[in-house]
Amino acid sequence: MPYIKKDPSNSSSVNIFFEDLGTGKPVVLIHGWPVSHEMWEYQVTALVNAGYRCIAYDRRGFGQSDRPWNGYDYDTLTADLHQVITTLELDDVTLVGFSMGGGEVVRYLGKYGSSRISKAVLVSSVVPLLLKTGDHKEGVPREMFDEIIANIHRDRPAFLTEFGKQFFSEGVLNKPVSQEIQNWMHKLAVIASPKATADCVRSFSETDFRTDLSTITIPVMIIHGDDDKTVPIKATSEITSSLLPNAAYYRFEGAPHGLFITHKDELNQLLLNFIS
Repeated sequence: MPYIKKDPSNSSSVNIFFEDLGTGKPVVLIHGWPVSHEMWEYQVTALVNAGYRCIAYDRRGFGQSDRPWNGYDYDTLTADLHQVITTLELDDVTLVGFSMGGGEVVRYLGKYGSSRISKAVLVSSVVPLLLKTGDHKEGVPREMFDEIIANIHRDRPAFLTEFGKQFFSEGVLNKPVSQEIQNWMHKLAVIASPKATADCVRSFSETDFRTDLSTITIPVMIIHGDDDKTVPIKATSEITSSLLPNAAYYRFEGAPHGLFITHKDELNQLLLNFIS
């Protein structure tokens, strides 16, 4: 199976699982929390059919990658991404990050620069900061993340079921996706490391990416749904678009957090247009 070892000289190093499909200009897809690279099924199909090379990998602790006890901070996660890019000798890359994955995209550009990266896409992203702070009043109160972690420890499968409903803005009369899609997402999430699932909540809620954003000079596309009940658009992409005034910014009317499923055709077309 295809794995990238972060440090081949270290026997305790972390193996990162990846899929490498298609040929042409490379596109690296970074999945959201708490699922795996398999969430990108519809995007991979569209991109490979259009002549691009798609590399989609599992964040450590998720999917088929190793499940270490520690290392779920963004510097370590971004070092994993850097290892994927350098090991596969990728250049002229388009980075696409969904939700938590948007943080790795922006931290990568802030830490490693854009010598290998030509474009970046942030989809339903947690950037620039999700947590409510003194200078970020639009953010989400810390108590909400404390409650998420408590629910993960109390009954993780049950939490993931409820989270899946929020993920797609499901209500009594509103069923944006089939029960089979919900079951699929739950399956991708429940196999993750419980420790990684909890630790990443702190990482994606508390990490401030505003300094990283200030270093970006390459073209960026921002996509977010205005009915996102998981990552509020006003606390994230609305602000990111003002910090990156030259970025292409698309608000999907009525779209939930999981728009890679509910609005896959619109998203795929924007990706193809932007990358080309």
